[in-house]
Amino acid sequence: MTVHGGLLKVATAGDGEVVDLTDGIAAVVRQSGVQTGVAVVFAPGATTGVTTIEFEPGAVADLRSLLDRLIPADAGVEHNALNGDTNGHAHLRAALVGPSESIPVVGGAPGARHLAADRARRLRRSGP
Repeated sequence: MTVHGGLLKVATAGDGEVVDLTDGIAAVVRQSGVQTGVAVVFAPGATTGVTTIEFEPGAVADLRSLLDRLIPADAGVEHNALNGDTNGHAHLRAALVGPSESIPVVGGAPGARHLAADRARRLRRSGP
């Protein structure tokens, strides 16, 4: 089994900003030369999540709204009380979204049927 690694560095403004990672992931897959396999996308930050969603303003706004309703920024969370922080909600949102996605690589492209054929469905990084 061949394993190839790549690194994408992404800066966000925080506060739940959603960033499109699709082109960067496709570039890493192309550089690897892998034709068939799995691309595992992992965000190491404790307040960062990775998911797939149709990247259009309505869907992005709906995702942010959902997370705001489920875990409001002003929610009284123990993390903030115990650590003197204000980002407890971001930790909980990241735990809910999850830190990774596994994307099939077919024909040298991430998700030929999953992503590439449906360019509207894109990988997203959702920051704190």
